[in-house]
Amino acid sequence: MTDFGQLLTAMVTPFNDRLEIDYDKITDLIEHLIKTGTDTLVIGGTTGEPSTLSKAEKKSLFKFVVEEVRGRCKVIAGTGTNDTKLSIEMTREAEEMGVDGILLVVPYYNKPSQEGLYQHFKTISDSTNLPIILYNIPGRTAANLSVDTILRLSKIDNIIGVKEASGDLSKVAFILEKTPPGFKVYSGDDSLALPVLSVGGHGVISVASHVIGSEMKMMITSFLAGKVKEAADIHRKLLPIFEGLFITTNPSPVKFALQTKGIHVGSVRLPLVPVTDSEAAFIIDLFEGFYRRF
Repeated sequence: MTDFGQLLTAMVTPFNDRLEIDYDKITDLIEHLIKTGTDTLVIGGTTGEPSTLSKAEKKSLFKFVVEEVRGRCKVIAGTGTNDTKLSIEMTREAEEMGVDGILLVVPYYNKPSQEGLYQHFKTISDSTNLPIILYNIPGRTAANLSVDTILRLSKIDNIIGVKEASGDLSKVAFILEKTPPGFKVYSGDDSLALPVLSVGGHGVISVASHVIGSEMKMMITSFLAGKVKEAADIHRKLLPIFEGLFITTNPSPVKFALQTKGIHVGSVRLPLVPVTDSEAAFIIDLFEGFYRRF
């Protein structure tokens, strides 16, 4: 079974001044993320603004990242949509491009039943040999993948885990208790990365790792080495960043934060908008305070 590691970064999609994908900036970003501890790049997830990327842009993005990574870390493609047929098409094309795994978000807007969710994911899983991570984020999809449905899906060979962004730690524990050994739960919330690890989770699919990846890797490594108090101390220092990067809709704050570190990834596409002047000032102060503490 493919091991995607503990620190997975939901990578932003860099744009140029015309809001076209900027491949030179992607190269720089990939180098930065690998250098700061990212085990796996997740491309085309929520933070990558997939809702405003065309099908052709996604295919080009997946292909470019796989070629640029050159096996130095794993690559997971976000191919899930609210259209099962389109999700299968994107998944097959991503597999042909050499990605290591697939992230499938709960279908948004449709509000399917639990049976509909099960059939959606099962049908896509039947179309690929790649390992699949489910992605439950009810705050954005208006549908919540239940523990029972995750349990049913975990019995499918190539569905290997779930990114839980429901914010429900009890749900994470129930999933881990009931699913087969080896089924992995990744925190979808940076602020819950350590709590999820503490109940048996495998890691985090992170936004904050764009800017504090080394510190997050230190926290995870400390916990896995049994240095729980040390990991907890790091978690508390990182918590203001975890929370502050969501002062407004993701990924506007993290794109600005990257810019302050000299890693230019451009702006966001409408209907998202860049951070306001007051939000920008908040993020600058946030990091100045962080570096004084850490």
